[in-house]
Amino acid sequence: MLQKYDKRNDDILIYIDGQLLPRAEAKVSVFDSVVQGGDAVWEGIRVYNGRIFSLEEHLSRLQDSAHAMAFQGIPSSEEVKAALFKTLQANGMKDDTHIRLTLTRGLKITSGMDPRLNQFGPTLIIVPEWKPPVYPPEITLVTSSVRRNSPMSLDSKIHHNNLINNILAKIEANHAGADAGLMLDKDGFVSEANGVNVFCIRKGKVYTPHADSCLPGITRQHVIHLCQQAGIPILEKNLSLTEFYTADEVFTTGTMGELTKVVEIDGRQIMNRSGAQVLSQVQALFREMTETMGEPLPF
Repeated sequence: MLQKYDKRNDDILIYIDGQLLPRAEAKVSVFDSVVQGGDAVWEGIRVYNGRIFSLEEHLSRLQDSAHAMAFQGIPSSEEVKAALFKTLQANGMKDDTHIRLTLTRGLKITSGMDPRLNQFGPTLIIVPEWKPPVYPPEITLVTSSVRRNSPMSLDSKIHHNNLINNILAKIEANHAGADAGLMLDKDGFVSEANGVNVFCIRKGKVYTPHADSCLPGITRQHVIHLCQQAGIPILEKNLSLTEFYTADEVFTTGTMGELTKVVEIDGRQIMNRSGAQVLSQVQALFREMTETMGEPLPF
């Protein structure tokens, strides 16, 4: 599941603090907090058919994360939207686009951990790329020895750039020949995969872990709402590995890959003994949602 480079991205323009720069020239200072300590928050956003999908939810989470980390001078939604529209228009992007939106604590006057050294306000970075959903139709998972952070250590409600926890799980998955690492919480319950939320389906009911040690993903929340609206039973609960091994269907959710079927976990095939088709139904509902909802582009 290694992403392939798209030649269309050779000449993209990247937004950094009001400037649109060619890809090769788009850089931040070595004194920026994202370089000094991964001190930044971010969002992954998709553009479908001339609309930015779930933009308000993403901007709200970005601002909440920055506020939780005591950033000063957090840009308003209107400011970020204007920068997004400017960047997409400059690149001629209206569809088939993924945006990496990053807000760092900004430039420091000298190296150091103390946020009081950040005296210039946050740095806003917008990286738009031609990028369709990157996951294949089916993936495999392997359980990682790396535990997902609990709120005791680092609250997953902060969508921060310090992703070493998840990267270590992905390294383990790579070595095991799996597509992603399935991460457990401190008590041994399933939390999420290294870059996506996880769901399992058993006897027509959909289950997903509590968002205690996992990111409460925006696509995850859409799936919960879609199931509720369609009358599909859905429940958040503590889930063990065994419940995933023996499920009828398992899938992951995320902006980068949308809804993806899992066919194997730790060498156990997801057997789909009851011939379940719940995942196909939810995928169709989500596809319809992406085709009709979102913030219209003003160009």
